[in-house]
Amino acid sequence: MLSIDDVEKDFEAVTSSAARLSKVWPDSGWPAGLTLRQNLVDLGWHEKEFQNRNSFAYTMVAPDESTVLGCVYFYPTDKAEYDAEVFLWVRDNEVAIELDEKLFEVVQRWLASDWPFENPAYPGRTISWEHWDALPVK
Repeated sequence: MLSIDDVEKDFEAVTSSAARLSKVWPDSGWPAGLTLRQNLVDLGWHEKEFQNRNSFAYTMVAPDESTVLGCVYFYPTDKAEYDAEVFLWVRDNEVAIELDEKLFEVVQRWLASDWPFENPAYPGRTISWEHWDALPVK
């Protein structure tokens, strides 16, 4: 679970990967202007949402837990054709970038085997943002 305990490592990963993250959420502007304090607020929100079982955010760390390599997010959706929105990113460095496709494959298998979703969406990954934005809502 992504939590406030991850704030410094997460902040470093996010701010060093801003260009990469702008492709994950292209219209959000995030993480431009992110401060450590704001990141703490964001992680507190993710942690509370997880506890309430409203959405789920996970951090991926190096085996020795010294570095955040990326994150995975499962959100509810209002899109009629889907039952969840899934986003993931890896930090912008050679080691983690090699993990991107592996992480995506693992997340897809994990959702299929352990989660109750029948049709999760991967906006910006398997669905273009243009198509995603045009989908009807429930």
